[in-house]
Amino acid sequence: MRIRPTLSWTPTEDLPPGTTDPEPVAEALSTGGVLVLSGAGISTESGIPDYRGEGGSLSRHTPMTYQDFTADAQARRRYWARSHLGWRTFGRARPNGGHRAVAAFERHGLLSGVITQNVDGLHQAAGSEAVVELHGSLARVVCLTCGAFSPRRELARRLEEANAGFEPVAAGINPDGDADLTDEQVGDFRVVPCTVCGGILKPDVVFFGEAVPPRRVEHCRTLVREAASLLVLGSSLTVMSGLRFVRQAAQAGKPVLIVNRDPTRGDRHALARVALPLGAALTAVAGRLGIPVDGRAATQEE
Repeated sequence: MRIRPTLSWTPTEDLPPGTTDPEPVAEALSTGGVLVLSGAGISTESGIPDYRGEGGSLSRHTPMTYQDFTADAQARRRYWARSHLGWRTFGRARPNGGHRAVAAFERHGLLSGVITQNVDGLHQAAGSEAVVELHGSLARVVCLTCGAFSPRRELARRLEEANAGFEPVAAGINPDGDADLTDEQVGDFRVVPCTVCGGILKPDVVFFGEAVPPRRVEHCRTLVREAASLLVLGSSLTVMSGLRFVRQAAQAGKPVLIVNRDPTRGDRHALARVALPLGAALTAVAGRLGIPVDGRAATQEE
């Protein structure tokens, strides 16, 4: 499955209006077997912007494509300079109420799994264990030549040593960990090679234009087949890699619930879309179910 560089989506049909009542989500969770599909919107309250919401990064930033990264050494230099700076921000990000609520639902046996389109690792940091990282993780690096994997923190150390004094101020940080820098700020940033074979290093994430590993896709399809319902959190579903699971669930007659403030490409398949901020909505749901979040009793008012 290849992610096409679809950067925007405009509704071409009248979509059902969103609701501000999270009760449909609470009802689905109360019966268990819920599969979560999360997108960039769940991490905005942790300081990581999304792509397409209000103030989304696509208004100022075009994500790196796999084709550009592999074909152009200068594109790789720009990417690694910006990503090296952005990694510092990602490293400081902490799970928010939405991540913590998802982890609490899992601890109470209400979820069948979590598929995330995010590469920030915040679900795991909040305590979720059954997480499939659909688009990979910024915490890992892979060599395109020999296939060796290595921790991102190791690469960060090597890049620090190779680029002493590199301290530009970024205009913004994007959901893929790419900071906004000008070519002048990138300057002559030095990219380091694989320590095993000297090949090209790439973050272990799926770029636009790159294929999601087929075995990972099939695993996600299996999770959808086995789930009782699908709960989408903070995704516009513009990219087909996530939308296809919504379509699969709907075609199988499984309830689809969406929590996203803006309309999504999957709304016509959904039983309801809750148009509320994710942290508040999911904490409210936890309160209705009597589930503690952060080791304390959640209330509807939180």
